[in-house]
Amino acid sequence: MNTLHPTAIISGEVTMGEGNVIGPFVVITGPVSIGNGNWIGTGAVIGALPEVRAFPHMADSGSDGPDEPLGVHIGDHTVIREYSQIHQGWQAATVIGDRAFIMNQSYLAHDCQIGADVTIAGGARLAGHVRVGDGANIGLGTLVHQRREIGRGAMVGMGSVVTRDVPDFAKAYGNPARVHGLNLRGAQAAGYQEEDLVLLAAAFDPSGKGSR
Repeated sequence: MNTLHPTAIISGEVTMGEGNVIGPFVVITGPVSIGNGNWIGTGAVIGALPEVRAFPHMADSGSDGPDEPLGVHIGDHTVIREYSQIHQGWQAATVIGDRAFIMNQSYLAHDCQIGADVTIAGGARLAGHVRVGDGANIGLGTLVHQRREIGRGAMVGMGSVVTRDVPDFAKAYGNPARVHGLNLRGAQAAGYQEEDLVLLAAAFDPSGKGSR
């Protein structure tokens, strides 16, 4: 069973598993697939057309046309908080992995690929084609340039502007964002032991003076 608030609007080809909670005034426009046990908060918009100038913004772009949106796929046990926006895929489906936690008023543009166990804090903005690895954490109000990649277990500090890729398990912040050592929590969550953590810290700062 799924729980759908009576004010939610669901249209087009939308499929979902079991145990999902769809809150008030949520708008979901297919093609969208939703797994099991997800929670979607008030006013979230999922499946709006790709925000691409050349994409035809028509009532019906045609089921067989070259400009048909390529969908949104949401995994299992993900939380999408109030007024977040997740757009349709343009060149590939937009994907949100299992157990993601997407906080209020976040924006995920077309073709974003979000891994499992990712946290995206409120007001973060991810442009098109951004990839975020498993277990990464993106801070409050962060801006991520299109086609950037944030590695697994990475931490991006609040208010950062990401214009370059962020490596796995890096801690990055600033405008423009730069790497400032190892994200110890991300590496520990990924199962690295103390001897591995020492090597990882040294890889980010061979002088041994970097932050963990």
